[in-house]
Amino acid sequence: MVLGFLSLGGSEIFIVLLAVVLLFGSKKIPELARGFGKGIREFKNATGDIQEEIRKTSREITDRANPDKKTGGTTQQKSENK
Repeated sequence: MVLGFLSLGGSEIFIVLLAVVLLFGSKKIPELARGFGKGIREFKNATGDIQEEIRKTSREITDRANPDKKTGGTTQQKSENK
């Protein structure tokens, strides 16, 4: 498994948290968590914007490839009805 190193147990998580407290201090941790949360929120918003842009472009390409579906019939059918 490629991400096998990310499976942490309870003792490993405790050691990481202890190291964070020692490095940054208990007063700085809420500020770091706020910044981390804000970064995640901005990332999610950006990915949502990208997904919407992809959907929009896909719809435009589909509409250009199938223009007859918008008008309700094929060009051949319309010319036969005249």
